[in-house]
Amino acid sequence: MFPQTNGSITKVGVFYDGSYFLYVSNYYNWFHEKKSRISISGLHEFIQHQVAQEEDVDPRYTRITDAHYFRARLNANDAQSRGNQLYYDRVFDDILLQENVTLHYMSLRNAPTGRLEKSMDTWLALEAYEMTLMRQFDYLVLVASDSDYVPLVRKIEALGVPVILLSWDFEYMNDDGQRIVTRTSQELINEAAMPLAMHDIIENSIQEPNGLTDKLFVPRTPEKTLSRPLSLDDLEMEEGAVHVSEIQNLKSGYGFINFDPANLFFHYSSLENVDFNELQVGDRVKFTLGTNERGDAIAQHVELAGEE
Repeated sequence: MFPQTNGSITKVGVFYDGSYFLYVSNYYNWFHEKKSRISISGLHEFIQHQVAQEEDVDPRYTRITDAHYFRARLNANDAQSRGNQLYYDRVFDDILLQENVTLHYMSLRNAPTGRLEKSMDTWLALEAYEMTLMRQFDYLVLVASDSDYVPLVRKIEALGVPVILLSWDFEYMNDDGQRIVTRTSQELINEAAMPLAMHDIIENSIQEPNGLTDKLFVPRTPEKTLSRPLSLDDLEMEEGAVHVSEIQNLKSGYGFINFDPANLFFHYSSLENVDFNELQVGDRVKFTLGTNERGDAIAQHVELAGEE
């Protein structure tokens, strides 16, 4: 039973370093056992409960009154050259807008990477500070890992507003066999009033599941499976035949293409003129039928088919 309150609302502002958030979400979708993206709605519910627990109030009395997402993105011409990139950008925009997240985008056009990243960090920091003053947040939540945000945290907490830092540390082997390590700035962790190591929270929830942390991930869709792999004879098709279909799902270095009566496997080494990390579920691809060493039917010479 939560204690009584005077009916006042605890106001929370959430600020996303969008490139960092996407990187983390991609890790959980492609390389982690969860094989799913982080849910915006689930993350916001998690934040509300964390603040309510800190305030010792009913979660109904905590509200994310403002959420802002900052990210550099491709311009229209560049996105159009990458299959369905424009479509999936808009799909994610829709998800953010449904959760009342305000979008802040800066074009990648003609911008050196380092300078653009600094510009985005500065923009986020200025907006966060200004919004904290204007909206009088009781808590500010920062989804980031870079030490460049240390001055922001100091300024916000000098106003008497605690900063909750959501960060992830992880490492994995990528498709090229390289060890990728992501670590949050220790200085940033030290400055934040409430640093939350989300990777630990998620791993602990895998060992001891609970409803709140389960909601941190987008529910997975069931995959079509067969009792055994299909051969070209089963499909009654010739090796080398060219087909066009859509990507059904993507894993760590491989994926499946919609192909009746079952999904057709492809490996990243079979891609042509496209990087595996640029692919999205739903992309239309052109491919030829082939077989692996066991004689199972697979997709080879996979490339984006473009728009019809």
